[in-house]
Amino acid sequence: MSALMREMGAKALKLGIPLGVQLDLTYRCNERCVHCYLDHDDHGEMTTAEIRDLLDQLAAAGVFFLILSGGEIFLRKDLFEIVEYARKLMFSVKLKTNAVMIRKAKAKRIAALGVESVQISVYSHRAEVHDAITKLPGSFRRTIEGASLLKSNGVRVSFANVLMRHNADDYPEVQALAARMGVGYNVDPTITPMMDGERSILDLNIAPGELEQVFHESTLVGNAEEFCAPPSGPLAHADALDSLPCSAGHTACYISPYGDVFPCVQFPLPSGNVRKTRFLDIWRHSPQLKEVRAITMADLQACSSCVHGSSCSRCPGLAYMEGNMRGPSIQDCEKSLARTGVPSMSLLRNQAAATRPGPAAGGVSPSPVSGNHPVIWMVAQT
Repeated sequence: MSALMREMGAKALKLGIPLGVQLDLTYRCNERCVHCYLDHDDHGEMTTAEIRDLLDQLAAAGVFFLILSGGEIFLRKDLFEIVEYARKLMFSVKLKTNAVMIRKAKAKRIAALGVESVQISVYSHRAEVHDAITKLPGSFRRTIEGASLLKSNGVRVSFANVLMRHNADDYPEVQALAARMGVGYNVDPTITPMMDGERSILDLNIAPGELEQVFHESTLVGNAEEFCAPPSGPLAHADALDSLPCSAGHTACYISPYGDVFPCVQFPLPSGNVRKTRFLDIWRHSPQLKEVRAITMADLQACSSCVHGSSCSRCPGLAYMEGNMRGPSIQDCEKSLARTGVPSMSLLRNQAAATRPGPAAGGVSPSPVSGNHPVIWMVAQT
């Protein structure tokens, strides 16, 4: 994280300002990715007028970074109207897309609107593997064409490469493809559970040995998207146990296509709805957001004294989905093991519980609390 971003995060935290917001415009998509955590049916998306009003509210609240995502954002016929309005309000706008629908005119329009960057999902350098993941024939070719058009128009582009069993060995070549095209590259070595908590897609996760290989890849360094990273806060490093575990709900939040507000896209704690309550009122007065903000590192059960405390990528949303937002995230404990080779006490206890006979007849062992995964991007060094 840059010094400027740290300073902005600290000031936003001190003033209670939501520095960054991710707004999903739709959950509809033209792809059906095997690992996707979304329900793609439209259950009543916000209208253009509602989104324009929401953008006014976000600007008044002090939001600067605005991520527009989905679903596939280009399925919204009003996308450019929304982006244009956001840019008039001086948001720094980032788009997330599969780029399948981007052609020359759209690429030029994105460039003309001064969009900060476009993140594009690319799963493999092999068309057959990419298309098998998206379940859309020809999607690899169209995605790369869209990325090339954006790049040629001067738009900053990055590839988002989610790893799973289908493509676990392909990330070096996807990274090389990004380098040849002159675009950025991010790899996420984990799969995210469904937003409703359903976990079957977690069977797609790469094997522990493959995860360890990714974390030890010399060209990758663990990092989160800048405004999603833990804020520096007004505290000195010596006060680490009193500092904040994450920016979710502190300087950033997430809004769904239906107006629901959450601390983060990976922290599905319902905290209000902008169709019922003004955004700033939710931000300032939501009991759920207040509870999230009350948590400090010292409150984290089993985490505050952990050997991995200074390097752990613990996601509070993941911990929440595992049953306790103040508890450890076992999947993040597994990531720390992959990075360091040293198991945390929480991971050892979980493994012991997994092998202990359960109360049911026949001595059936309980399932380990493992498998949820936050989106923690590893950004290629350039």
